Amino acid sequence: MAVSVRMEPLLERELELAAKRQGVTKSQFIIAAVERALGRKDPAQLYHQVMEEAAQYRVGEGVLEGTVPPSTGDSLRSKLRAQHEEQSRDWLAYQEARKKGVAWVPDDEGSAP
Repeated sequence: MAVSVRMEPLLERELELAAKRQGVTKSQFIIAAVERALGRKDPAQLYHQVMEEAAQYRVGEGVLEGTVPPSTGDSLRSKLRAQHEEQSRDWLAYQEARKKGVAWVPDDEGSAP
């Protein structure tokens, strides 16, 4: 159903800019505003719904259940841990060589940054 609305040119310009900022048409912007005014889209209700859904995720293990197979996560963690240990050893060797005033050369050219 088509609805025609008359408004001041400045108000219409603000409408156009606001719709453009949100990446929607003027019609979509107006429809959303009317739905909010009628209580059909309550931002507080949407916020609470999103927060409830987010509360179901387990945080702290690094991956969400079901998104990455455990073997992949374990493998990735072990590779990252090994890489970190290697870089730590290289950093300590570099610092030691620097204290002695000697140029530090990495053992393996591929492992140096």
